[in-house]
Amino acid sequence: MMAVAAAQKNREMFAIKKSYSIENGYPARRRSLVDDARFETVVVKQTKQCVLEEARLRTNENAEPITQLAQHNKQDEIKKPVEIKEQHVEHKRAEIDEENKENVCENVRAPPAPTKSDAGLTEEEVILSNAANESKEAADSAQRAALVVKLREGIGSLARILKTVEVNKGTIVHLESRPSKVSGVQFDVLIKVDMSRQNLLLLIKTLRQSSSLGGITLLADNSIDIKNPWFPKHARELDNCNHLMTKYEPELDMNHPGFADKVYRERRRVIANIAFDYKYGDPIPKIDYTPEETSTWTAVFNTVMELMPKHFCREYQAAFAKLQNEGIFRPDRIPQLEEMSAFLKKHTGFTLRPAAGLLTARDFLASLAFRVFQSTQYVRHTTTPFHTPEPDCIHELLGHMPLLADPSFALFSQEIGLASLGASDEEIEKLSTVYWFTVEFGLCKEHGKVKAYGAGLLSSYGELLHAVSDKPEHRPFEPSTTAVQPYQDQEYQPIYFVAESFEDAKEKFRRWVSTMSRPFEVRFNPHTETVEVLDSVDRLDNLVSQMNLEMQHLTIALTKLRTTFG
Repeated sequence: MMAVAAAQKNREMFAIKKSYSIENGYPARRRSLVDDARFETVVVKQTKQCVLEEARLRTNENAEPITQLAQHNKQDEIKKPVEIKEQHVEHKRAEIDEENKENVCENVRAPPAPTKSDAGLTEEEVILSNAANESKEAADSAQRAALVVKLREGIGSLARILKTVEVNKGTIVHLESRPSKVSGVQFDVLIKVDMSRQNLLLLIKTLRQSSSLGGITLLADNSIDIKNPWFPKHARELDNCNHLMTKYEPELDMNHPGFADKVYRERRRVIANIAFDYKYGDPIPKIDYTPEETSTWTAVFNTVMELMPKHFCREYQAAFAKLQNEGIFRPDRIPQLEEMSAFLKKHTGFTLRPAAGLLTARDFLASLAFRVFQSTQYVRHTTTPFHTPEPDCIHELLGHMPLLADPSFALFSQEIGLASLGASDEEIEKLSTVYWFTVEFGLCKEHGKVKAYGAGLLSSYGELLHAVSDKPEHRPFEPSTTAVQPYQDQEYQPIYFVAESFEDAKEKFRRWVSTMSRPFEVRFNPHTETVEVLDSVDRLDNLVSQMNLEMQHLTIALTKLRTTFG
């Protein structure tokens, strides 16, 4: 439909054509998953508003003469639409030059002043309207719906409501009332009706015009409720999860180290296109890194080797040693994603796929649910070997990959991803913040000393030394408080969260996730690379059977060990 297409088009405009750094007035900021999640929330809200606005307009334009109930209330005047003006998105904290402003609601006009006929149009009504406008057959299709009507004048006005249902060719299948708790309303009446979608919309519009009613609400129904968010169910569907908040940062941000370097910008473009063209099941294309890019890798690699024994957690050091033994980690060569992916798959089942840049938070976290890490392949600009305003392959390889080879950490990362599937925008923000303070900038205890396990620390020696010093505040990791902690993206963090261990972090995270609003649970099936929604008794029975079989194997193994060593 037009609104959805326009909203999607403009979402892509913000996701690709514009610089997120410039949008927020921080041209030299460090790009982060957290702020991208917050920005994504703003865009989604604006997109929904566009759809609502068009639905209101369409409802008003297609309005038919009011029926008997509306005529009974002639004192309810319908106001004329006011002048329509184009709307422009204005992001918080941003002062964008006039020439850079883009219209999020392109081809979608602002709504008229609210009238009795469209005031309070709900998302359920928009869904119903969209379904009815697909075709004449869809409009005439029978629909069972539940309405809650608030009666101001007592039960006597119910007769007029029932007559209006009859006029609109509806059949009442259920009716019940109860005293209302709302001031000025005497009764709340639940009415379930069978009628065509088109007539249902007219019924709602007519009832809303009545001054004798305190409001009318269409309850969500399974047959029209399409609000359940889409999320990937199979690893191949990650091909649809590659949206970026910025496409080519050096082309847009004049403070980026590569802004004035045409050769570097072209190099980034070529590597980004490789990622955009990648599809599930393809081998990851090889990148022939230049001597300059390799020298940048060497400088960071040697620094990591110097700091690792004292400041890095033991899980990182153990995996790093394995990568060295297999010849993947060497100071004179940047590893290819394909060989790194094979290494991870062998140790924890994680695999890699190329990404063109920093993904939207929802897309990135969704990938973790399938034990897939989306990694960039480009290298930071050679003039700033120890700093990058966005993720690059040095950060990914030296920061993230060793710990993704650790079973406990890999499981923790996957659980964050699984929790994100179907989560609300607000919960995505919280999960992104937890990810920021753990996977990116997390600390843990080891023999009474604080060690680093966050990739942002492991690949940035300046913030690493700051994090393990006495300058910042160290707080125990508690997901409920970590998820709402403001973060610092221009300077070093003033607060870091310290986990007792990965196991302790996982247990606390699981308890916190159980309090989220998502009405279903999911699990990853590694045999089919699918995410299963546990929303039926049959699926739960099947899962319990599998668990019982595994417990039986574990019990037998434990018995044999006791017999052998007892």
